[in-house]
Amino acid sequence: MIKVVIGFKRRQGMGIQEFRDYRRDVHAPILFAIPEAKKIRRFVISYPVDYSTSDEPRFDAVVEAWFDNPDDMNELFLSTNFATKVDPDHVNFIDMTSVVRLVTEELVVVG
Repeated sequence: MIKVVIGFKRRQGMGIQEFRDYRRDVHAPILFAIPEAKKIRRFVISYPVDYSTSDEPRFDAVVEAWFDNPDDMNELFLSTNFATKVDPDHVNFIDMTSVVRLVTEELVVVG
């Protein structure tokens, strides 16, 4: 299994709830409408919890997407559908200068 982890901040001027709603109600349907998204085995998005004692989080969201292998991952991210339908929408809710992407192999230590 290959997992892509992507962290990012919301677009300047966008409230946190507006950001979450847009990602869920507008962006996710665009992503999951393209046939290449069927290669995703698991998809999770995590949001920081507001702890008054912690520092400002580096990201407003972290996305994790699992694929069976690197070819399946590339089939999605390098597809014409992703480039023309999904990727252009990112600027509507993400500060593109904040995006950090890491392709990983997961090693489960507990669980």
